[in-house]
Amino acid sequence: MPKTKRTWQPKKRKRVKKHGFLKRMKSPGGKNVIRRRRQKGRKALVVAYNGK
Repeated sequence: MPKTKRTWQPKKRKRVKKHGFLKRMKSPGGKNVIRRRRQKGRKALVVAYNGK
């Protein structure tokens, strides 16, 4: 029997477009997320993105 594809096919660009810093800063709610994560002292405020 042939194996089916897994549901998670990761794409860095899509991930960043959806959850990245610029996307967060576009909306008031997203800005709140960044603010709260800064207050909490998060090392990474948003998903990491190293190159394409």
